Amino acid sequence: MGNSNLLAFLALVLFIVVSHAASNDVVSTICPKTTNPPFCSSVLRSAGTTDLKGLTVYALNLAHTNAAKSVALAKSLAATATNPQLKQRYSSCAGSYDEAVGDVENAQKDLALGDFNAVNIATSGAMTEIDDCQDNFNQPPPDTSMLSKNGLMQHTLYNIVHRVTMCIQFPVNPPPPDSLPSLQVPLTLTMATGQIFSRTTQALFYNYKQLPIQRMLDFDFLCGRETPSVAGIINPGSEGFQKLFFGQEEIAIPVHSTIEAACAAHPTADVFINFASFRSAAASSLSALKQPTIRVIAIIAEGVPESDTKQLIAYARANNKVVIGPATVGGIQAGAFKIGDTAGTIDNIIQCKLYRPGSVGFVSKSGGMSNEMYNTIARVTDGIYEGMAIGGDVFPGSTLSDHILRFNNIPQVKMMVVLGELGGRDEYSLVEAMKQGKVNKPVVAWVSGTCATLFKSEVQFGHAGAKSGGELESAQAKNQALRDAGAIVPTSYEALEDAIKETFGKLVEEGKITPVQEVKPPQIPEDLNSAIKSGKVRAPTHIISTISDDRGEEPSYAGIPMSSIVEQGYGVGDVISLLWFKRSLPRYCTHFIEICIMLCADHGPCVSGAHNTIVTARAGKDLVSSLVSGLLTIGPRFGGAIDDAARYFKDAYDRNLTPYEFVESMKKKGIRVPGIGHRIKRGDNRDKRVELLQRFARTHFPSVKYMEYAVQVETYTLSKANNLVLNVDGAIGSLFLDLLAGSGMFSKQEIDEIVEIGYLNGLFVLARSIGLIGHTFDQKRLKQPLYRHPWEDVLYTK
Repeated sequence: MGNSNLLAFLALVLFIVVSHAASNDVVSTICPKTTNPPFCSSVLRSAGTTDLKGLTVYALNLAHTNAAKSVALAKSLAATATNPQLKQRYSSCAGSYDEAVGDVENAQKDLALGDFNAVNIATSGAMTEIDDCQDNFNQPPPDTSMLSKNGLMQHTLYNIVHRVTMCIQFPVNPPPPDSLPSLQVPLTLTMATGQIFSRTTQALFYNYKQLPIQRMLDFDFLCGRETPSVAGIINPGSEGFQKLFFGQEEIAIPVHSTIEAACAAHPTADVFINFASFRSAAASSLSALKQPTIRVIAIIAEGVPESDTKQLIAYARANNKVVIGPATVGGIQAGAFKIGDTAGTIDNIIQCKLYRPGSVGFVSKSGGMSNEMYNTIARVTDGIYEGMAIGGDVFPGSTLSDHILRFNNIPQVKMMVVLGELGGRDEYSLVEAMKQGKVNKPVVAWVSGTCATLFKSEVQFGHAGAKSGGELESAQAKNQALRDAGAIVPTSYEALEDAIKETFGKLVEEGKITPVQEVKPPQIPEDLNSAIKSGKVRAPTHIISTISDDRGEEPSYAGIPMSSIVEQGYGVGDVISLLWFKRSLPRYCTHFIEICIMLCADHGPCVSGAHNTIVTARAGKDLVSSLVSGLLTIGPRFGGAIDDAARYFKDAYDRNLTPYEFVESMKKKGIRVPGIGHRIKRGDNRDKRVELLQRFARTHFPSVKYMEYAVQVETYTLSKANNLVLNVDGAIGSLFLDLLAGSGMFSKQEIDEIVEIGYLNGLFVLARSIGLIGHTFDQKRLKQPLYRHPWEDVLYTK
């Protein structure tokens, strides 16, 4: 089981914390409602104990062990990855899993103290860290590592948690309405008097996430907005632009390194969408609240410390600002603006008719249930005008009653729908507001968590705030209180849709609502990658590669996996044969290539290439600059004659020219014979490198006809001048012709193409790079000063 799986299992255990041992009845009640009942059952029973604290200890130990192993795996993958995107992805995941290890260790300490709520917060943080890793796998390139598979399994287990928490409440029957004591629940100050979003609202997005931003921009296009709703992105330490799509147009959204810089650059952007982790969410949110241009903040992270949240709420209310969250998916004003991933995919948004405003205001604690309710409301009404998920933490920045009071002041909102949950007393603030006559529009409400009779002991919802503290916080008590205050409360969640439909129908009959006329939304252009994947389009590639492939588990050269190259003891010559010639050449051929590289690696500090490199290195330039400075001197006069030597020797031999005819014809054309002549070596002082190459070829090559022809040409040229010897360029050029022809692995056309393209000069470039790098290191190691050529070595003339 992967570490992500264990963390999800850990969350499941913690979300059902009770004061005594778990029974088989609990398992048999929970698991049939999940997407994978057998797996759920095996997970809950795997610890060999029915005591839930024992299960927690067991799960924490396993989570810690496997999270630590995942850190090691991610670091190993990052170290071996050659793809830059994969290397960055694995490095990010290593950091995320390392944070998760710390969270689990904190949870273990909290468990020893008996603070189950703190354990829950700590493990929620671990889940968030793993989700941060999993977000990386939504981007190309594709990934087949266990990290991605663990993330997918973690989401399957999270479905188990979701199913459990939606059916939990205290195992007590609600008291009769008459027995409920009078609650003194102070109404929170209304943080805003009406609409907080519009079709011109723009936001700053903190901590770049490509998918939520693109979904916001796609929603903008769907609604017919003229300007994108994301004005800028804040990524601490980064600046520049991020390319995204606004309909069919690709746009560049500015990236700022600080909140202050972003607010100064975009003074009309008054919404701050915070995708920071729970560790930094509070600090960055408070910094944003202090900016005069920011009016609304949405905090996505779960597990923000309660003390920090209270500070944010106090500051926001003192300065008449709005906080949505923490632990929220955000909110949406239909046809105008949405936060991040609110309402899910474009298909869901269209199905829920969110591309144009309706007449219903909706507020809930749960982001997941908000998506379900948007669909329900769209089926039986003309859709929502505004929807809000306040978040599931104990202290939300804004409450159910805050938003209902706002909706009550928005003329376009004709009715409100509220979806609460057991735990806390937020719903009683709404009850008091309705009793005091502050709400004069129909309210349809339901508080989830009415299946407590299925359980024999105290349990808790998935949200941190959904923890009942007494009978008055039960779902039944809240539903009854709302009903008594005048809200329309159905008998069950299944009847909620009919209640909404009936209320909307009455408002239509009374003439208070004129149903919105349907409009056809524009078609959102599909991303190329998804369209190709689904088979809807085909697109041409921009690069062709036949020598290597990095798409599998490991890179391959000419079809041979990297592991095979290492295990079979391939050398540098073998790798060159695969990448240059796309085939495995015989060992004598690859050995010859390696000899050429060794012999041509360097020829002292005085040749032009080495001199240029030395001068550049002494000027303080870096390795690459110094190397390139030397390589740029390679050409017809220095090291670049191998191809020409091969070309002319081959042409002359193939045309049966005698050495005399060949040399004299070159002379008439005014062309020096490539591969013949040396500034130092003479007929009586041959180049030792040439002799070594000739000796190896005569011993190992099946045929050396081109080399022997070059030697005959040398004999003729030496009769003219003692320095017209066969040099190393000529030796390599002629011998490479013998290698290609004698190996039997190349056609005549392929040989001609190899010579024409410049393969053989590539050998000299590759070999001499070794020496030029050596000269660079040598000068830097010796700490040589800037080179200045001496005056006495220059002829100054008029």
